[in-house]
Amino acid sequence: MTTAGDRVELTEFRAEVRDWCRAHIPRDWRATQTVATGAEFAAFQQDWFQTLRGAGYAVPHWPREWGGGLPIPRQVVLYQELAAHDAPRLVLAFVAIHHAAATLLAAGTEAQRNRHLPAILDGETWVQGFSEPGAGSDLAALSTTARRDGDDYVTTGQKVWASGAQYADWCLLLARTDPNAAKRHGISYFLLDMRTPGLDVRPIRQATGESHFCEIFLDEVRIPAANLIGAEHAGWQVAQRTLGAERGLTMLELAERLGNAGFRWLLESCAQPDPGGRRPIEDPVTLDRLAIFETEITGLRALCLDLVERHDRDTAGPADASIVKLYYSELLQRMTDFGAELGGVAAHSVLRKPMSGGWESGAWVLDFIGSWEWTIPGGTSEIQRTIIAERGLGLPREPVVR
Repeated sequence: MTTAGDRVELTEFRAEVRDWCRAHIPRDWRATQTVATGAEFAAFQQDWFQTLRGAGYAVPHWPREWGGGLPIPRQVVLYQELAAHDAPRLVLAFVAIHHAAATLLAAGTEAQRNRHLPAILDGETWVQGFSEPGAGSDLAALSTTARRDGDDYVTTGQKVWASGAQYADWCLLLARTDPNAAKRHGISYFLLDMRTPGLDVRPIRQATGESHFCEIFLDEVRIPAANLIGAEHAGWQVAQRTLGAERGLTMLELAERLGNAGFRWLLESCAQPDPGGRRPIEDPVTLDRLAIFETEITGLRALCLDLVERHDRDTAGPADASIVKLYYSELLQRMTDFGAELGGVAAHSVLRKPMSGGWESGAWVLDFIGSWEWTIPGGTSEIQRTIIAERGLGLPREPVVR
């Protein structure tokens, strides 16, 4: 129950974060990051992470002994204000501070935590090596193998859709250690040094012109047995803790960014005159669509806040995260599609967008193409609906056609 004292404390904290944002968020970051090279992007991301770290805002969700410990209500305020002030996103640090940290804290050894958590705070970058050409939504179908050889595991295979792998120092890797076990029971979880011999990273050029995704090829790569996370063959269970890090506050941050920068760009686009001199915002149909989007954003924010609170109380339902992911990803797609419609032919001539931004940059065609990152990876919209139906509503599983 929130008391009057709690509300006063949060009001004071919000004012503190607002003052900090006004003083420290680079005013020109969107312009400079639109023309940045890969090296400039990586340097900017490292500098911005350390700026947030200096204020205690980089890893508020971590335990206090590791530099976090910010209460959930304060974390909510922090992400709301960072979004409201159009702060750059922590693109390169995302896997490290969420997925890697959650995995290490839940299943890592003391030596693994002591080695990597301080290094992450100093800028160590991570990539997630889960998906494969034949194992995307059905992750348990992965075929990368790891066989024990003395004090090492010798690993061979291919990973794909590895975001930011060209910048990564370490990789969270799933590999099959028991080829004869059932799909989910023969997988192990490893920490892989990206400088290991036999490893090849190949960026994939996307339709937007960026190379955010990468392929990782492993040819007899030796991983020390000390880098095994959890028990051998028990990697599937550990991976669920990794994927669970995407829930709650990370979704709330994305929802706030969509409701701030995303909706603001829509309003600005609607205020621009078309070739005939008419402004879309003067059209009642356009106003209706804007009103619908604003209502949907309000609903998304409420869903995210509810998920955060339920997750904190350990009362979240088995399908709650799927509901939020489905709602966010399809709303993002509809909004960017509408923005591309408003932009018309001219929107197709915008070929660059800020590298440290999200999927709501106002470069509408690029944003729309990028929005498909959310309705496909991490479980397609169809899979999310199945989870909601079966785990949330208790509907029977579809019969298997033989």
